[in-house]
Amino acid sequence: MRPAAARAIARKEYYHLIRDFRSLYLAFAIPLLLILIFGYALSLDVENVRTMVVDYDRTPLSRDLIQRLDATVAFRVVAHLPRSEDLAAELDAGRTTLGIVIPPGWSAELRADRQAPLQVLIDGSDPNFAGITKSYAEAFIQGYNLARLQAFLDRSGMGPIDIPVEGRVRVWFNEDLESRNFIVPGIIAIIIMIVGAMLTSLVIAKEYEDGTMETIRSLPVTALEFLLGKAAPYFFIALVDVLIAVLMGQVLFGVVMKSSFWLMILASAVYLCVALSLGFLISILTKSQLVANQLAVLVTYLPSLLLSDFVFPVVNMPPLLQKVTAVVPATYFIDIMNGLYLRELGLAHLWTSYAVLLGMFAALGIGTLLALKREGL
Repeated sequence: MRPAAARAIARKEYYHLIRDFRSLYLAFAIPLLLILIFGYALSLDVENVRTMVVDYDRTPLSRDLIQRLDATVAFRVVAHLPRSEDLAAELDAGRTTLGIVIPPGWSAELRADRQAPLQVLIDGSDPNFAGITKSYAEAFIQGYNLARLQAFLDRSGMGPIDIPVEGRVRVWFNEDLESRNFIVPGIIAIIIMIVGAMLTSLVIAKEYEDGTMETIRSLPVTALEFLLGKAAPYFFIALVDVLIAVLMGQVLFGVVMKSSFWLMILASAVYLCVALSLGFLISILTKSQLVANQLAVLVTYLPSLLLSDFVFPVVNMPPLLQKVTAVVPATYFIDIMNGLYLRELGLAHLWTSYAVLLGMFAALGIGTLLALKREGL
């Protein structure tokens, strides 16, 4: 291979890139927007759940329960309604997520040491959100019961008691359960796939549509030199995007990498090579920018977003889809990023994901070179 020939192709591609506003927009604007949108808007945390209350009891005890509920981070009492029918109407209209109905005589039942049920209504149109809200509501009621039990024992002069089973729960790696801590590393996988695969899927197809592929075939360049020259500008642009994403994640969202920065660069470089190879292969096979772009979205961006354990857990997917995730490169890259960002792991624990990505790069790279050779390069 002659480096000078690859550099000449890279120089030509660089000039083409800086003169093409649409490519620059895809390369820089979309990644920045994705980081901001995913970082600020996409949150799986449940806070300030809109809560409406119907208090038929209207006693100091019922008001104390409502105040305690409103004082939590999870719930925000936004309205006190006169009737349960009004609460049902608010739930139907989607103006509240949680409804509490305190029946008449609720305090009297409590004072008589009898069970005092209250009704909790949750909007289940979003199952995930409803499930988390339900667990928060149950935890709140359990805590309230425990506090009342302790107050009863104090009044009785029995003092505190030891709970038979106490679960001392400790969360590792993401102690505050902040969703941003895994969203920011995950979005880097999407950015690399957009810049690496979607942009390069247009590159060789454009040569076919413009009729310049015949000229390239007549040049004294090999398929490998042509491929390296074409890939070089996109490789460095994507690496710049990765560095920007890492910096924005740390400055704007406080997401700090716990492990080695250079292992992250190595993983990004290998994953980027997979994305570039995939984009070039799509471009050579389709020979049409429109088809290549649509196919790139279908086989790169969407699987990276939906089937990579980034947004939706793979363990919750049907067995067939779980097998499909095994061939999605983003699955392994996100595993590496989570290990570097959250679990402070090194190469000794993450080498299998690195090896799979290298294997994918080798297979796609060879496939792309063979496809180019078949085209006469």
